[in-house]
Amino acid sequence: MKGLIKTATVTCLLLGLVSPSAVSAGERASKMKVEPVTARELTQIYGDKTWIWNTGGGRFNGRQNGFVAWTNEKNKPSFGEGRWAVDNNGKLCIFAKWTAADGAGRAATCFGHAKVGDTVYQRRHPFGHWYVFRHAKPRASDEFRKLVDADTVGPRAARLKKTLVATK
Repeated sequence: MKGLIKTATVTCLLLGLVSPSAVSAGERASKMKVEPVTARELTQIYGDKTWIWNTGGGRFNGRQNGFVAWTNEKNKPSFGEGRWAVDNNGKLCIFAKWTAADGAGRAATCFGHAKVGDTVYQRRHPFGHWYVFRHAKPRASDEFRKLVDADTVGPRAARLKKTLVATK
């Protein structure tokens, strides 16, 4: 029960539903401080990593913050190329041009990150729901675990690019 109350309190703080002064004395005693993840920390988390998604993945190249991705959502293959950026307010944004068989378009997708102690929370920015991205003691189910060193995206995206651009 105590863990549930702590999680609910942290969620309410992150969402801005309660102010830190409204948190009970017992919770304040645990020194829960919500802080944004810094740009340096975000670069360490994402830089030169591939984020594996259920329907594809995205590669965050450290050199010049390049970004490349592929996806096959709703059985419609597409690839994205662009860049990624971070700030000291815990925000990671991906700016990419996505190309599919039926056309191309630009999109910006951002994620907010906050930490309480060593636990990192993430949400789709600006209106997504906060969830644990990386527990203080990482778990196998953490989204953070879907970030891998290997580039499992680049070759597939290049093949898609060659195929989709050739058909136009």
